Order: sequence, then C-alpha cells, then structure tokens
Amino acid sequence: MSATASKTSHYPTEKNKVLHDFKASNNFYESDMILEHYVRKNISKQGLAYMQDKLQYIGQAAAGPMNELSLDADKQGPVLVKRNAFGETVNEIKFHPSYWELMKIAVKSGMFRVKWEPSLQAQFKHEGHRLGFAAGYLYAMSESGQYCPLCMTDGVARLIDLFCDEDDKARLLPHIYTEDAEQFYTGAMYLTEKTGGSDVGASITTATHKEGKTFTLNGEKWFCSNANAEIIFALARTDSEVKGTRGLSIFMVEKNLPNGTRNPIDVIRLKDKLGVRSMASAETYLTDTQGTLVGEEFQGFKVMIEMVNLSRLYNSVAALSCSRRALIEAYQFLHSRKTFGKTAIEHALIRTKLTELGALNVANFYLVWRAIEALDKTDAGDEREAQLFRIINPMTKKWSAEKGVYIVRESMELMGGLGYIEDQVMPKLMRDMMVLPIWEGSGNIIILDMLRALWKSNGLTVLLEEIANTARKNDKHTEFLTNGINQLVDFGESLKTLPQDEMEASAKVFFEKLTSLYQISLLIDNLDNESTVWISPALNYLKDAYAPSASLKQVKPLSVNGVKGLLAWKI
Repeated sequence: MSATASKTSHYPTEKNKVLHDFKASNNFYESDMILEHYVRKNISKQGLAYMQDKLQYIGQAAAGPMNELSLDADKQGPVLVKRNAFGETVNEIKFHPSYWELMKIAVKSGMFRVKWEPSLQAQFKHEGHRLGFAAGYLYAMSESGQYCPLCMTDGVARLIDLFCDEDDKARLLPHIYTEDAEQFYTGAMYLTEKTGGSDVGASITTATHKEGKTFTLNGEKWFCSNANAEIIFALARTDSEVKGTRGLSIFMVEKNLPNGTRNPIDVIRLKDKLGVRSMASAETYLTDTQGTLVGEEFQGFKVMIEMVNLSRLYNSVAALSCSRRALIEAYQFLHSRKTFGKTAIEHALIRTKLTELGALNVANFYLVWRAIEALDKTDAGDEREAQLFRIINPMTKKWSAEKGVYIVRESMELMGGLGYIEDQVMPKLMRDMMVLPIWEGSGNIIILDMLRALWKSNGLTVLLEEIANTARKNDKHTEFLTNGINQLVDFGESLKTLPQDEMEASAKVFFEKLTSLYQISLLIDNLDNESTVWISPALNYLKDAYAPSASLKQVKPLSVNGVKGLLAWKI
C-alpha cells in the first residue's frame, strides 16, 4: 500500500462511511417538540417571555459546548488534596476546568434566579418550579453529573427560604440567585451514616450546644454529595436518649466560619462511583464542626423532608433528561445508518423498539411534569395538590428512574457496538442513569413511602378522582379508565387486611398498576390537535401493554413517519 493510500484510507468515502446524511440537533430546546408544546401551554405568557431566551441559550449550550465539557469533566473527575507541602491538612477538592465552565452555564441559565430572586419569586410564585425545571431538564440532557450539586443547591435555598431567619436569607440567598458564577454558592445534604444508610433514624452524629443557636457537631457522614459545597444541611442528635428520627435536629453548616477560617470538616476520601463522576461525593468526619440550629430542636427530619422531596423531583427530571437524550442519540443514528440495503429505521423490529421506548418516554414526560406542577401548586397553598404530591412524587421518582434505565440500555443496544464506545455520550448516560433508582430512596424504600402516603394522606383518593374526571370527559376512554379504577380500589381495600409482609410485597404490584393507569390518564388529558402526533401512538401502546392479554398478539409496526411523530424531535 502506498504512503498516499495509507494516509487517505481512514477518511470516510461513500463506500466506507458509517452514517449517511447524518443530522443532529443544534438546539435541544428548539428540537424538542414535546417540551416546547408543554411550556407554551402550561407556563404563563409572562413566565415564558422571561425564560424564552434562557431556554434558547441552555438548549444551544446543551447541544453544543456542554457535550465536550461534560465528557472532559467525567473522564477527569475531582481529586482530593489532603495536605499541602507543609504537611497541613487542607481537604481541598480540585476539579477539571470543564467542571467550572459547566457551572457557569448553569448560573447563566437562570434556573435558580427565576425561583429565588425576591421580585421574580413573587412574580412567578405559581410556576417557579416549572420555569426552573424547564432549564434544568435541558441542562441535564448534557450534564447529569453536575445536576446533583445543582439539585442540592436548590434544596438548600428552599430550606433557607422556609426555615432560616431573615439575616441568613439576606446573606446567603443572593449567592444562589446570583448571575455571577464567581459569587455562586452551592449546597449539600449530609444525611446518611454507616450505621443506618436509608434508615436515617439510626444516625448517631451528635450536636452539642455552644451558645444561642450555635452547636458543635461530631460524627461521620457516609455519603456526602457535593462535598465542596459552601452551605450544608446536616442532621445530628442533641440528646442521645431520644431515639429514631424523632431525636434528630438539623443544622446549617457553612464551609467558612464568620472569621474567614475553614469550618473543620475532614474529607476522609472521595467516593469512586460508577457514574456522575464529574461531581464530588465523599465520606466526611465532623469534628467540633460549627452548625446553626434550623427550625425547632427534634424537628430536623421534618425540615429535611422538604429538601428530600425536592431532590426526588430532581431525580425524576434527571432520569427523564438522560433517557430522552439516549433515545434521541439512537434515533439520530438510526435515521442515518444504512444496514442490509436500507436505512436502519426502516427495519420493522427497530421501529417496534423505538415505538416502545418513545411511548415510555412520552408517558414519563407528562408524569414528571405533573409532579412539578403539583409542587408549584402545593407551594402556592393548594392543599389538595399537596395531598396528591405526597403520593405522586415518590411514584414518579421510582417509575422514571426504572424506566429510564431501560430506555438508555435499549437505546445503547440499538446503536450496536458504537453505542458502547466511550468516544461519545451513550456510555456516560448509562453510567449516570444507574444511580437514579438508588438516589433519594431506592425502589423498596419508595414502595414503603407510598404505603405510608396511602394510609396517612388523601393522595390516593385525589389521584383516583383525577383519573375518574378524565374518564368522564373522554367517552372513548371511559370504560378503560373506569375498569382500571375499580380494579385498583378493590385491590387497595384488600391491602389493608393483609399481614405486614404480604402487604409490602403486594404493594409493589398495586403501585405499578396505579402508575401505569395514571400515566394513561395524563396522556389523555394532554391530548390536543398538536400533541396527538406523539401522544396517540404512546397512548395506544400503553393501553395495549396495560391489558392482561398484551403478551401475545399480532403487532403492526408504526411507519417511519409514525415513529418520527412519536419521538417529536426536529432534526
């Protein structure tokens, strides 16, 4: 082979190039017809006018520069510098420059400013979460690792806003809604310990009163996400005789003390995680660490639940974003890849798989955004929505994460060997996605939480009434929804009579059926002349899957245009 041939043979020709006429999005906001349609219908004109340029900005950034930044930050994760050259313990966590560039993009997106800047908070108090999550959803399509610190930051802002005194609000919140990334503070939640893990009531970290609301904290925290945060909320015990969650109080721990010195927090090691590797999770030890009591003593778990509930919603958005990105990567690839004499998407089995994944994605989209809407209305004082949120927030967290893992895995398989190679985003999406069924309550913990919500709130009644209302308004679907409601009511009543073990084991099936039926009703509610392109095929798929006879039937695959409509992505 000649030198010239050797040099040129690696360049794609019509015979050897992998993709033909490949097209990818230049702006994730402009390409996503489902998101664009949703915000246009469910956000006020004033809210959309405020966020429009920010959504355009983050959509373009997520489709462009964030890709390379995210891969760099993932492959070159944080490093713990334990000591300096003089042997002094410094506990510094250093990040790749790409991490800080990603943080600048997050600040510029306005996802926090629209929620916490006082005038904007007042103006958009009925839709602040929807506005913030619209930007966050696009951001997480490109960088879900850093979306965890951003989640923690929003949660910290929520606790400060709800429970801290006016001086702390005035001092700290401006650092969260700032437009200057150099002044931006991030947050963290120090919750779990080796003694208990998900059993938070087993925590043993102690808090000793010093003066006023100031305490010193001592104990080990086992899984501290965003360990370099400026503002931390940590649980501890002021009285070891008061057991379980009833004995926990919550404290705000700042990275720096009022005199400018470091608050003593010993970083034992950084976690070597499967995914979300761009951000720092650590094991830490609090040794006479100064903290400020927030809220009343022994009410710490009730305060922390506000942050946990918001974190679960972030978990759902991250799951939706990662699965949407994976599905779109596969779709764009299959749209341009030629195999066995035709474009890959023309093959019936590929179209059938894309139909399944697309339907799951559409259903998850409306479930996640219904939960976001419920929190907006809850914060505005709607007690009925608060009851609904109590049950659909854990439901959404569990379902979006489980189905998201499946969507990402199947999308990777659709791309074949190329989907498995670290040169592009798909492996990172898979690794990042795997934490979401675990974070903020694994599946079994969520089942138990939904059981508690079943007995202690009106959430199930409100949810079933919402489905029944959909059934009354839509004759075509009345019988299907009504039969589903009756089946769930009968099964739910029988749950109450079962022994505890049987109740817990049976609850999983109950909540899965409930989630599926609710998703179907949400699709019906959101059906209009524009959304029918993606909702109708999703609805048909989900109703077939819900039916007992779904396992054995003839399948008529969607056409290429039908798949294109279901995925609702402009390329």
